[in-house]
Amino acid sequence: MNTRIFHLHALSALHVGTGQGIGAVDLPIARSRATNLPLVPGSALKGVLRDEAKEKWHVSEDDIQALFGADSQADKENIHAGAAAFGDAHLLLLPIRSFAGTVAFATCPFILQRYARDVRGILPESPKVPALKDSASVPDNTVLRVSGSQIALEDLDIGSETSTEAKQWAEHISATVYPENTANSEAWREQLCQRFIILPDSTFSFLADTATEIRMRIRIDRETRIVKEGALWSEENLPAESVLYGILAIDKSRHSRNAKSADELSALIPAGETQIQIGGKHTVGRGLCRLVLSDDLTKGE
Repeated sequence: MNTRIFHLHALSALHVGTGQGIGAVDLPIARSRATNLPLVPGSALKGVLRDEAKEKWHVSEDDIQALFGADSQADKENIHAGAAAFGDAHLLLLPIRSFAGTVAFATCPFILQRYARDVRGILPESPKVPALKDSASVPDNTVLRVSGSQIALEDLDIGSETSTEAKQWAEHISATVYPENTANSEAWREQLCQRFIILPDSTFSFLADTATEIRMRIRIDRETRIVKEGALWSEENLPAESVLYGILAIDKSRHSRNAKSADELSALIPAGETQIQIGGKHTVGRGLCRLVLSDDLTKGE
């Protein structure tokens, strides 16, 4: 089995929903049951890449079925699971409004520890995760401080300390999200590093609940040009510039008429950057993303 890492960088607000909500927001985004952190289910990415393989990468129909599985049960003799297994995309960086520096790219020790665990043995050794109590950790070149060591995010005043671990994590993540072949990669990396912040777990969890984007939507009557009765609802989105990550595993083909190795199938999904649109609300600009996909990092038999 071949293993690859993908990073999903939202270029516009991202709505991967769960249907009608029961809380204050009518259409909430998908979240992990245990942590309540936002995520993008692997099934959403699988469907998008199936379309990409057909329309952009010009992969044959037999190879598409080998990679992603049979698209119907019409052929009873050829029902099989796809060779590609898409993990959920977990939140890595959440952009948060900052009084200084415009925006902060926030994460927390829990997320970094999980990220380091998930990519252990796949990517080079990850930096050490700092132990935080009440203050945040930032690189020494941060632009987020308002005065002294204070940082203002949303309505919170947070003390901060500089650390080599924060700088190492900022450089590590920025190099992954903006690889060398990205236009103006050095400038984008510098911006991310200057605005990178590691928050205490409890503070980050609070902001992950309250700092997502809520938009109100209406429907206008074409004849009267006023809002239709009852046509007012709220939608939750992950804000633009959010970064998520996940794991893609590719096994050998299970297609009875198209036997291919994991190496051959993995080669059909190009490494590097791909522009995709994922989730709902496409026609109002939601879900525009950069998908940054690594080469094969581990290979099976």
